[in-house]
Amino acid sequence: MRGSIYRVDLNGKIESYVEIPIDTQIRGRQLIVLIDNGDSPPLVIDAVDADRRVTQLIFLAREQGRYQLLSGTPQCSTPRYDLSELGDQLKSAAAIELRPAALVAIPDYKPLDNLSALPLTGARIDLAAWKFRNPVQVSKAGAQQIELGPDVLARAAPDQRDLRIVTEDRQLPFLLERTSISRSVPLPQIAADDPKKPRLSRWSLRLPQAGTPITRVTCASGSALFQREMRLWEEVADERGDTFPRELGRANWKKAPNQAAREFAIQLEVTPRSGTLFLETDNGDNRPIELHDFRGNYPVTRVVFKAASDSTQAIWIYYGNPSAAFPRYDVTLVADQLFRAERAAATLGPQEGTGSKTERITQTLSGSARYIFWGILGLVVAGLLLLISRLLPRNQ
Repeated sequence: MRGSIYRVDLNGKIESYVEIPIDTQIRGRQLIVLIDNGDSPPLVIDAVDADRRVTQLIFLAREQGRYQLLSGTPQCSTPRYDLSELGDQLKSAAAIELRPAALVAIPDYKPLDNLSALPLTGARIDLAAWKFRNPVQVSKAGAQQIELGPDVLARAAPDQRDLRIVTEDRQLPFLLERTSISRSVPLPQIAADDPKKPRLSRWSLRLPQAGTPITRVTCASGSALFQREMRLWEEVADERGDTFPRELGRANWKKAPNQAAREFAIQLEVTPRSGTLFLETDNGDNRPIELHDFRGNYPVTRVVFKAASDSTQAIWIYYGNPSAAFPRYDVTLVADQLFRAERAAATLGPQEGTGSKTERITQTLSGSARYIFWGILGLVVAGLLLLISRLLPRNQ
């Protein structure tokens, strides 16, 4: 849901609207409020209150006595009674208003496990084409969630279609949860001014990993007054090894002396491919502006799955296979139950490479360096073949 809130002083009279209507049922247990401050200072929120609509339950009591109202089992499906067809008539029927007593827990209650029918393992998988993996640490059985960090997101496919959770040689069915939450990582900066272009200010920003899918770059400024057109770009190589600039985004930044300190942001229109970004601006006939505290924001993506209670086998998450397609699991049929289940936070261990040494070397090479590597390797092989041919005895 989206909405606008405000509080203004109009000639001594405070006018405000600080409500956001929600016209849908909240199925989860967590609400996330995102506030876009624009060019204004961050809004201070002291508390968040929620109002609920009154829900009435109408039933026919055929005799006096004690009745029980059962609740607290979200796994149950909605009951289907014949009275549902008379809903409009019952709303206007004369009824006696009752108030239930305080809630009492049922001592022998055992929660239903709607995920008990969920198959814990899927089909076998050949992992020869996957290049990277991380061990998954699970603290307890049941529904789990893994938040993917920049190291995984940078080396997985952009849409995460190559993710696989594996125990032994079998897949564990999972769901991807793409949230509206974002995390930020620091971007170390280095001045990268071009001596041939003295009017330009340029900063080199280092990503945690090449290809980290950041969507926003923010920073602070120590300059009191400026207006600049900012350009964010990177250098990438084509198939022949030639490099060229690839634009990522643009923004117009302004700051006046009477404005409160705020962060400046530039939205990325495409995902970076390299590990270094360049931010530059033309100062014109003005002094260069000062920028610092660069950070990059990336969206939070979670993997949700179920772990067995009696499993002692290691669990791994594999990625780094560009030719992989999206997996198709039957778990999508119970996605609503899995997303609403109480989830434990599983953690990832250090990243490991699964390919051969040659594959790992070629992955780190780009552009002309890759062609030079294969050219040298070809010359070495040709030299060995020539040496072997001279050592072999000649026919009489």
